[in-house]
Amino acid sequence: MFYWIMKNLVAGPILKTVFRPWIVGDEKIPTSGPVILASNHLSFIDSIFLPLVIDRRISFLAKSDYFVGRTLSGWLVKHFLLGTGMLPIDRSGGKASEASLNTGLRVLAQGGVLGIYPEGTRSPDGKMYRGRTGVARMILEGHVPVVPVVMVDTEKVMPIGSKIPKVRRIGVMFGDPLDFSRFEGLEGDRFILRSITDEIMYELNRLSGQEYVDVYASSVKERAKAKAAS
Repeated sequence: MFYWIMKNLVAGPILKTVFRPWIVGDEKIPTSGPVILASNHLSFIDSIFLPLVIDRRISFLAKSDYFVGRTLSGWLVKHFLLGTGMLPIDRSGGKASEASLNTGLRVLAQGGVLGIYPEGTRSPDGKMYRGRTGVARMILEGHVPVVPVVMVDTEKVMPIGSKIPKVRRIGVMFGDPLDFSRFEGLEGDRFILRSITDEIMYELNRLSGQEYVDVYASSVKERAKAKAAS
């Protein structure tokens, strides 16, 4: 109920009026049944605007850091994220990564829509980076199709590090559903997982027109942080 109120009566109408998002291809999202929406990731607000432009409820796997704020603003952010379908996960690796996978699979097993950012983190510079294979595992283990999603200009509205968004239009584009059922039963093959992930990233890159860099975005961020500290 809180999700419906936030989307349709509170935040949704305000954000749609202010930012006037344009949408292309939303009819490509299945009207029922489990599906993964795999998106590029340019800004924190990607996870706010994508749910607003589709009719179905979508759940995202969001890093648990977003949910631990003890200030009033942190409390508001926590409850806004929970109310708009965010699921807190620990992304520290190992058993935490396996728990994240299981959380996503539970959403799919219930016939839900799961939003995933294959790059694993926001792009630090607007380029598109190498995808992580967790999305491929979820596709094969969940036996679900995946719809590519491209967010347009969200990094110009709210760049990394900014606290107040700029008012300008954003766009959301949906590609044709991708079916990887031909690889069923091969979720333990790392070469298959890489192949699926790369195919998804190729389609996202084709739709977005972003410059593609074949390294992980997290590695770029770590190098930049190390350079700044030296």
